[in-house]
Amino acid sequence: MEELSELLLQRRRKVDALWEAGINPYPNDFKPMHTSADVVEAYGDKDQIGATDDIFKVAGRILARRSFGKAAFVQLQDRKGRVQLYVKKDEIGDEAFAAFESFDIGDIIGAEGYPFRTKTGELSLHARSIRLLVKSLLPLPEKFHGLTDVETRYRQRYVDLIVNPEAREIFFKRSRIVNLIRKFMVKRDFLEVETPMMHQIPGGATARPFTTHHNALDMELYLRIAPELYLKRLVVGGLERVFEINRNFRNEGISVRHNPEFTMMEFYQAYATYEDLMDFTEELFCHVAQEVLGTTDFTNQGLDISFQRPWKRLTVREAILEYGDVEAKQLDDRDLALAYARSIGLDLPDEISYGKLIMEIFEEVAEHKLIQPTFITAYPTEVSPLSRKNDINPEIVDRFELIIAGREIANAFSELNDPIDQKERFLAQVAEKDKGDEEAHYMDEDYVRALEYGLPPTAGEGIGIDRLVMLLTDSPSIRDVILFPQLRKEAK
Repeated sequence: MEELSELLLQRRRKVDALWEAGINPYPNDFKPMHTSADVVEAYGDKDQIGATDDIFKVAGRILARRSFGKAAFVQLQDRKGRVQLYVKKDEIGDEAFAAFESFDIGDIIGAEGYPFRTKTGELSLHARSIRLLVKSLLPLPEKFHGLTDVETRYRQRYVDLIVNPEAREIFFKRSRIVNLIRKFMVKRDFLEVETPMMHQIPGGATARPFTTHHNALDMELYLRIAPELYLKRLVVGGLERVFEINRNFRNEGISVRHNPEFTMMEFYQAYATYEDLMDFTEELFCHVAQEVLGTTDFTNQGLDISFQRPWKRLTVREAILEYGDVEAKQLDDRDLALAYARSIGLDLPDEISYGKLIMEIFEEVAEHKLIQPTFITAYPTEVSPLSRKNDINPEIVDRFELIIAGREIANAFSELNDPIDQKERFLAQVAEKDKGDEEAHYMDEDYVRALEYGLPPTAGEGIGIDRLVMLLTDSPSIRDVILFPQLRKEAK
């Protein structure tokens, strides 16, 4: 820490010296006209570069420098990549070169120069002029090691992005993935909308909400856990195809798969079923993977993943039987199923409902084994309060979850549009909440009223954008794909 403080003091003294010499260390009058990519595009395929009048005007951060007395090489990084500058005293003049010698790694500079290749064949710019644009006061991590401490990378993302090209590439890909999804939806006649972030009644998912207070209205509000109920109100209003890409907030644990603030796309399509959305999801994911990766077969954390269609489809019960060491007759009897659950290490109360019991068993024995894209269907009605009951078996609903590499990526169902049934399920959820279930749904009378006006037969889906980005960028943690993940307070 003392060494760092001394480096900081040295750089501050350089700033003071610049001011005293009449030089502004933070000017705002340099306008770059080119990027490093422009240089590569124009001359990257030319092995020999003769005399040229082409002048490139670039700006960026110094990542490395090698000095040779009256000349130096500088590695400059801008938003498109890196380009080498060759700075020679005879070319830029004594005064400018004297100023240049005080430049540090991390400083932001502007330069003009013409392209050439060094003796080793590296494409570079021979600087005709160079100047300081921003004096960096803190040194970057040691150039050969970069920023490797994981928590520091997340907490100081600005440094991570400077020194780790892999981090920048993840967020370039993330942006591209979101744009591809948006274009895919718009092309299929979906309308992009924005719905409230603050709800009077939290709903649309089973999760604990964050609470806040609106002073002027003197009311408690909740950060949304899902936009579902507002989006379906829009379908009632005649907006038959809607989608939203935005944040949800859930007051839950933090892990490699969970961040309390995360990005989802939810969309709703009138006159469609959950089975239609399986086909739609396959098409969407294959399109995005092909555009971003150039293939639908890729590796994620050492696992070979294939998006080749069609994807596997299993009911919850079928998945348990396939991946768990259990017989069908054990699952069909609640007491036998509870005994089995306890035999595999699940600590469950005697009064647990049959539907929740089955889901606990599924998550324990099957979910993490689903590596290739798999649609899991036929969820118990009691754990799906917004889903339409199956016409043949009302104990299950018309719903799927998409599991890839052992993680839930999407959740969809044919929507419950019977207002009487919906109200009864809300009341059942309220009873669960009164018993202490903090994730149970609240009663939403206005949503029931909206259904009473008539929700067309509709299917809806939520896709976890962060988890999809993790999958397509081979990232081990959700924090790797969120620019500023939630962390504990920094230790003093």
